[in-house]
Amino acid sequence: MKKYNYRKSRLKSLLTSLLSLAMIAAGIALVASFFFAANLGSLATNSSDPGGFNVPNLGSGEPVSGGPEDKTLKLTIPAMSRVEDAVVPTVPGSDTEALDSHKAIHLQGTGFPWEQEANVYIAGHRLGYPGTDSFLAFYDLDKLEDGDRIYVTDASGTRYTYEVFREFVVDPSNLSVTEPVPGRNILTLQTCTLPDYSQRIIVQAELVEVA
Repeated sequence: MKKYNYRKSRLKSLLTSLLSLAMIAAGIALVASFFFAANLGSLATNSSDPGGFNVPNLGSGEPVSGGPEDKTLKLTIPAMSRVEDAVVPTVPGSDTEALDSHKAIHLQGTGFPWEQEANVYIAGHRLGYPGTDSFLAFYDLDKLEDGDRIYVTDASGTRYTYEVFREFVVDPSNLSVTEPVPGRNILTLQTCTLPDYSQRIIVQAELVEVA
C-alpha cells in the first residue's frame, strides 16, 4: 500500500509540474505575439505585404451630403466585450495614428448609415497596442454569427441597428468589400487574420432599424 501511495504521489507531482510548464509556455507565447505585432508596425496600404495591418486606402471619395455636420460615429457590438460606445472617426486608410489610438476607424470614401444605399466600412486592430484603445479591440470579430446585432450611433444621437448576415475572409487586394451593394444599406467590419496578417476577416451586416 505504501509503495502504491508513493507512486501515486510521484505521478501527481509529475502531472502538476507538466501542467505548470505548459501554462508558462502559453503565457510566454501570448506575450511574444503582442511584441511581435508591435514590432511589425501598422501598414495601412493596399499592398499585399503580410507584415502589417492592412486597411484599404480609398482616398477622400465623394463629398458627403446629409447627416449631422460632425461625421464621427459610435460603435457598439454586444457580442464583442471590448466594443461599447467606441468613438469611430472618419479617416483615410493611411491614417495609422487614428487606427492605433481608437478601437476602430470609419474608412473615408465609404458610406454613412444615414444614406439610403451605403456600405459603412469600419476597421479595427485584432491585437493593437497595449495602453491604447486599439488593444485587442477587434480580437473576437471572428466570433460574430448571423443574426448578431451591431449598433452605430451618429453625432445627432440617431441609432442604426444592423444584423449580421455574412462572415468571410478576403485577400488584402480585394477592394470589392468596400463597395456599396445595390438597394441595400450595409455595415462592413474588418480586422486581420493571425498570426501573419496575410488576409482580412470581413463581417457584413444589414440595416434593420433606425431609432
